[in-house]
Amino acid sequence: MSSRHHIDDFMRRRIIGKIEEGRKITDVAREFDIAHSVVSRLWKSFKTTGMCSRRHGGGRVRSTTPAEDRCIVLSAKSNRRTTAQQVANPFLAASGKQISRKTVARRLRGGGLYARRPVVCVPLTRQHRTARLPWCREHHNWTEQDWACVLFSDESRFSLSSDCRRQLIWRESGTAYRPENIQEKDRYPTCSIMVWAGIMINGRTRLHVVANGTMTGQRYIDEVLLPHVRLFRGAVDLNPIENVWDALGRQVAGRNYPPTNKNTLIRALTEEWDKLPQQLLDNVVQSMVRRVECCITLHGGHIPY
Repeated sequence: MSSRHHIDDFMRRRIIGKIEEGRKITDVAREFDIAHSVVSRLWKSFKTTGMCSRRHGGGRVRSTTPAEDRCIVLSAKSNRRTTAQQVANPFLAASGKQISRKTVARRLRGGGLYARRPVVCVPLTRQHRTARLPWCREHHNWTEQDWACVLFSDESRFSLSSDCRRQLIWRESGTAYRPENIQEKDRYPTCSIMVWAGIMINGRTRLHVVANGTMTGQRYIDEVLLPHVRLFRGAVDLNPIENVWDALGRQVAGRNYPPTNKNTLIRALTEEWDKLPQQLLDNVVQSMVRRVECCITLHGGHIPY
């Protein structure tokens, strides 16, 4: 549980009761899956004021009403490519209220949407295009039934930033995804988790956490990169599992109690991976027919997937 999410009064009373019984703050924090500092501040406040209920401050009046908040979210959902500033401009024209880009971003986060910065696509050199195009032509006649026999595997890194929002950092095996070509979004990462998994029609592999020495570099090369990723080295950014990583990141970020440390992040990733609908996985695998055709049409260039 994040300290940015208010703890209700019922849980506050339970925490205070545990400490009054003689339990240590560390043990209580671990039991309720709350940061030690949160429990410590709650206990100090209780000893000072004798109250466990949260005091509601008299901060600034919200610049938007609940109805206007819903309009902002609906406006963003109608066009997912709009930025927070582009959402604020028509709001000013419609309501006469001038709100900042940060206000819009907060309202979008409250509606389950997370503002994204436009980033430059990973550059594709002539060598990359030359490698992609023959690969797509080779698989141009494959049907959905053919792709249903393929296990699409990939690895991805999920990080916890200072504001507890997960940002996805792609790490592909292709040469175009070298560190110098990646624009990272996390400014203050506190921890990160590397995971690997595979998808196919009517199935998926178990989400494997590549951390804490569970898989050495050589084992990762031998068991993941060589047998799985190498087969698709000519198809940089065509792997449909990239869309699944994006969906997984949104599921983890949208949890009622987002993870705040490495252990809760691992548990959240594992649980949300199992909850992903199989239909989503089937759809992205079946899209390989369209991806290949589109890549050939664009002569090996970037595809809109």
